[in-house]
Amino acid sequence: MITLIQQIIEDVYSNHKDLNEGEVATYIPELGKANGSHFGICLASVDGQVFSVGDWEQEFTIQSICKPFAFQMALEERGRDATLQHVGVEPSGDPFNSIELDPRTMRPYNAMINAGAIAIASLIKKDPVEAGVQAFVEKMGQAAGRTLRIDEAVLFSESVTGNRNRAIAYLMLNCGIIDAGVEASLRQYFSQCSLLVNCRDLAMMAATLANMGVNPVTKERVFDFEYIRDVLTVMFTCGLYDYAGEWAYRVGLPAKSGVGGGIIGVVNRQVGIAVYSPRLDDKGNSVRGIAACKEIAAHLGLHAFEFTNVGSSFMQWLNES
Repeated sequence: MITLIQQIIEDVYSNHKDLNEGEVATYIPELGKANGSHFGICLASVDGQVFSVGDWEQEFTIQSICKPFAFQMALEERGRDATLQHVGVEPSGDPFNSIELDPRTMRPYNAMINAGAIAIASLIKKDPVEAGVQAFVEKMGQAAGRTLRIDEAVLFSESVTGNRNRAIAYLMLNCGIIDAGVEASLRQYFSQCSLLVNCRDLAMMAATLANMGVNPVTKERVFDFEYIRDVLTVMFTCGLYDYAGEWAYRVGLPAKSGVGGGIIGVVNRQVGIAVYSPRLDDKGNSVRGIAACKEIAAHLGLHAFEFTNVGSSFMQWLNES
């Protein structure tokens, strides 16, 4: 018997599968090979139930969705005070790849834009650099509940075309934000972005954040609960770059997008949401992904400040299923 939640996401999928606005990212050449018709949705509840529809098994690279998880790792390894010496928590209001630092502090505005993510990569990289990359891959595998791997072709493409990110990194080196191991920091960052995932992986990773750091299926503690608050807060205010305010207003969830076409959303202590579709708008966010998340949040009453419907929480919908 089909559940209410499954029916809802199937209806959302049907409503938006023919939405063909936007373009596949091509500034990283390998990303341009993605099939623009792909579209998948997956929800993972904190009690381990998974609901999926469409191309949820299709693998793609995580891209900027790696950023909140790397931020979590830096907080765990370095602590709050030390991490925040290198990156701020303010929305930038600018595109994700802006070559800009906060003029007051000379730090990147936040960990969700490229500058901040490179600063975070510099904090969690290791010697040799492969050890830091492997530590990230293994941590993400624990959150997803399966073994993950790097897409080497995308990593090469990122490295060859990543001169804008190099400019950002050398600006931060000049300002004392990152150390002299610039290429190692960039290798860490490019590798993180090149992690292969599918919609279920992302939903489970988001659900692990929602479940206070414990993977809902494996029951393994993956993240330190003390810092999840920090990560979700910055996701809420900064996760969709210069669309962050509109997202907070329309959807109202901590979230993160990536130019690979993925979007994750976190409903604290309830559910992780993941949508994949590679056609992007002019801000670098998945067109179908945003449309689907808006409808899911509205239908289930998931906005953080939704008070009008006492039966609106995801877990109540789940129980009614």
